[in-house]
Amino acid sequence: MGQEQVARKSLDNQEFLQLRKATEKIADALEKRLKNHLSVLRPLFVPRKLFGSYIKSSSMQDVPGADKAFAELQEHYAAVCGGPFELPKKLPAPLAPISNHLEGTPLQYTLHGGANDKETKITCPTKWVLSYRSECPLTRLHAMISGKETRQPEDMRQALIDHLAIVVFLEHYPALTSLFEDLRYHVETRELPEFGGLPVIILKAPVQTFLPPDDFIQQVTQLSGIPAFQEIVEQEALKDIPDPLREDLIKAAAEG
Repeated sequence: MGQEQVARKSLDNQEFLQLRKATEKIADALEKRLKNHLSVLRPLFVPRKLFGSYIKSSSMQDVPGADKAFAELQEHYAAVCGGPFELPKKLPAPLAPISNHLEGTPLQYTLHGGANDKETKITCPTKWVLSYRSECPLTRLHAMISGKETRQPEDMRQALIDHLAIVVFLEHYPALTSLFEDLRYHVETRELPEFGGLPVIILKAPVQTFLPPDDFIQQVTQLSGIPAFQEIVEQEALKDIPDPLREDLIKAAAEG
């Protein structure tokens, strides 16, 4: 995915080993926390609640506003279904069923750096791409458009729908964005250039991360033999995690 703006900080080998171990534990705790939240929130994100009879179901009930929601989904889809996907612009109606299971996939992007300007896949332990569960996650979708896997047009289309439907859902139910923010996730819509500008929802935990210099990253990846690296959690910043509720209450008291 696209290049991230991440703070840089020099480390020695011993510091790196200690921080990497701590980061892995924090990443596991954050992912478990997110999965629990998404499981609880799942009933609020039922696709048919928004798109009604535009999604195949045994009970094809009309839903107020479904025409507008589907038109917006169609508009988003038509804007990205061309290159690199080369899919037809018109969505079939009704759509195939959309899973109402929510997934948060760790955000990844490619870093170009080091003496030979090598590519390294970077994983963010504090940011996730929110979507409906898909048989074609972004990694598989990327493999298809890059030629590493045979292109399956129906799977590609469904993958786009699974991400775009969440974008439309939050546009229609902004209270859900506020709910995520109350759970201490920053919510933003971001376009992914390598997926034709596909807009996706990004959830970010209030934990700061950084990367060491490019040369250090290249040394680590050369030793491991795997061109992949994870952003490192800033340990000192954990003490200063912001509390939006506290800040809102202080602001309210001051205004009174």
